[in-house]
Amino acid sequence: MPGFLGSYRHQLDSQGRVSLPAPFRKGREGEPFVLLQTEPEALSLYPEQAWQDVQDDLREMSSRQPRFRHHVLRVTASAVQVSPDAQGRILIPERMRKAVALETEALVVGAINHVQIWDPETFENVTSASDEEFERQIEKVFA
Repeated sequence: MPGFLGSYRHQLDSQGRVSLPAPFRKGREGEPFVLLQTEPEALSLYPEQAWQDVQDDLREMSSRQPRFRHHVLRVTASAVQVSPDAQGRILIPERMRKAVALETEALVVGAINHVQIWDPETFENVTSASDEEFERQIEKVFA
C-alpha cells in the first residue's frame, strides 16, 4: 500500500469531524484507524497495519525498559479508534482538538506511514524553521 503523501486543508464541522482526503482513504475503505497525540502540536492517525507495528515497538520498549511503562501507558490511554463515515470524515474528540488547538480548520498531512492532523498556522510555524544539519542529511536521501 502506498504511503501517505501531501497535505490538505479541511474545515472542521460543528461536531468536530474532519474529512480525510480521498487519497488517504483509497484502498482502506472500512479500515479503522488509531488516533492519538504523539507530539505536543499534532495528532497522529495510524491505519491498522501501521498501528500494529507501533504497538509491537511499544510492547518491546515496555518490556526492555520497564521505567518507560508509565510513559507508554500515558500515550496509549488517550488513543481512540476511529473509522471514516460514508463521507470520509472522522470524529476528533474535543479533548484532542483542544490539546493541539484545532478550532475551525485542520491541515491533514501525509507522514509516510501515517497521517498527522495540525492546526494550519502551527504547522507553518513549526515547519518553516531552517536547519542546516537537516539540509545536509536530506541531500543524502535525494542524491
